[in-house]
Amino acid sequence: MTRALQGLERLIVPALLIAGWEAFARSGVLPPALLPAPSAVLHALGDWVFGFDETTQTYSGHWLRDALASALRVFGGFALASLLGILAGVAIGWSRLFEKTLEPTLQMLRPIPPVSWIPLAIIWFGIADKPAIFLVFLGAFFPVLMNTIHGVKTVDHNLVRAGAMMGASQRQMLTDIVLPAALPSIFAGLRIAVGSAWMLTVTAEMVAVKSGLGYVLWDSYYFLRYDIVLAAMISIGLLGYLSDLGLKAIMARTLRWQQTTTVQGRAG
Repeated sequence: MTRALQGLERLIVPALLIAGWEAFARSGVLPPALLPAPSAVLHALGDWVFGFDETTQTYSGHWLRDALASALRVFGGFALASLLGILAGVAIGWSRLFEKTLEPTLQMLRPIPPVSWIPLAIIWFGIADKPAIFLVFLGAFFPVLMNTIHGVKTVDHNLVRAGAMMGASQRQMLTDIVLPAALPSIFAGLRIAVGSAWMLTVTAEMVAVKSGLGYVLWDSYYFLRYDIVLAAMISIGLLGYLSDLGLKAIMARTLRWQQTTTVQGRAG
């Protein structure tokens, strides 16, 4: 019963927004072609997914193909960014040598918007998946990097001293003490990064790729099919939300020890 009530609470705001949107769209303030009602958008999304009446024309029944194309680009760039971001973040946070040599260059690159790399990405990789994966990597890398650095640098020094007193090597302290303690910050960075990855893959698909949800969104805009544009936006938001839920589930399983410790601490 409690879970059901919590689920209903989460639906209150979306239901109110949809109801207000439907009422405004039907009020006639704007032409239906410029502001489709939620019912029209859901109809377009349904045909895009299931292809029941071909109102979405060439997109009818091809949602899964488009979503899969975007998802592969997202998780390809996200996986690469996660791996390199965690490795570089641990190195910079743990070693003064890496901090002095790597961090200045990375901090100089960090403020550059990933979209500004689009011309170079197209020149380097052409019109295909590679420029999209490259842009996703750029957008996801720095959140992972910065949160990993923060997590490593804020590890309780008493834990490190205790490990040293027990005779732990540098590798053992890093793998058995520092990394587990930094995991909450690392997962925070991963959750930010996966949202950035979805944003960047859509941007890349608008310019450098001829498939995926972003391409459908941009192509529909040219043909004034705003119902499909909004359906693509809903699809991107839903897939991004599901990606975040997946990361939260992995985080809950990985950090189960932290939850147990917190509960015991409160009980004490």
